[in-house]
Amino acid sequence: FGRMKPVIVVHGGAGRIFKEREEGSRAGVVRAALQGYGILKRRGSALGAVEEAVRSMEDDPHFNAGYGSVLNEKGEVEMDAIIMDGKNLDSGAVSAVKCIANPIKLARLVMEKTKHMLLTGCGAHLFAQAMGIPDTPGETLITERSRERWKKNLEPDSNPEEFQKDLGTVGAVAIDSEGNVACATSTGGLSNKLIGRVGDTACIGSGGYADNHSGATSTTGHGESIMKVVLARLILYHMEQGMSPEMAADTALDYMKTRVGGLGGVIVVNNSGEWAARFSTKQMSWATVKDDQLHYGIYAGERHTKSVDEALTSESEGF
Repeated sequence: FGRMKPVIVVHGGAGRIFKEREEGSRAGVVRAALQGYGILKRRGSALGAVEEAVRSMEDDPHFNAGYGSVLNEKGEVEMDAIIMDGKNLDSGAVSAVKCIANPIKLARLVMEKTKHMLLTGCGAHLFAQAMGIPDTPGETLITERSRERWKKNLEPDSNPEEFQKDLGTVGAVAIDSEGNVACATSTGGLSNKLIGRVGDTACIGSGGYADNHSGATSTTGHGESIMKVVLARLILYHMEQGMSPEMAADTALDYMKTRVGGLGGVIVVNNSGEWAARFSTKQMSWATVKDDQLHYGIYAGERHTKSVDEALTSESEGF
């Protein structure tokens, strides 16, 4: 038995990435991929790797998850997250949570410490307290940019739909040396959304899905469209029918676009370690590490490659 070569793929959200934020988005997904890969290289689990990668992006203000999440109609941060283990189909998720720095950590605790799969709102908050997760005052998760966007969207002639194109959900998928796959996804949702709105992220099969029999995927894009086609599970279905990760991703994204007019992006890894990062939006920041090679990009057709050693060196020197 040869051990599986570990692979991690991360995304920092599909949509429109403004010029002045490109560098930060690229650096953020690269950092997340390298951190997750570090865990896999030390024979860590796919689950641990995707959680760590997503936590890194939750803490990064460039992404719409954790610190830097967009604000709801009332000007508050409400976040959703999911994590899933492909070994036994265990999953944990939280939705509409406030005052939590890292919703992905809470999702993992839901999976491991309860008999449930999804906790929401104030129940999730009570559970976080019971688990000893410190409260993070809501204001500290708000960046100047999120507040500016929220204000702009409140203006009578504004079109929040314009801003929805900047859909910075974050996610990760991985396969570890044991051949187990996992996915994790986390988001602040849509800017100026109704209080209590939950999108695809926290919904198993939509925001993410992982099954050792086929692979793992994490999605990003217009949440309501993703939910309509149950995008993550749809991609795995196509792979079960024999499609490659890239073909499965493109087929599912194309279906979502033609059937419900929705745009988005996905990252995929199959159970033999083949991967894909595909999107129907203008951009999606993504990065992957396989065979000690880092690949990353934002635009369609863009793909930079570096050795992990080279990337880690420039990482420690600051991007």
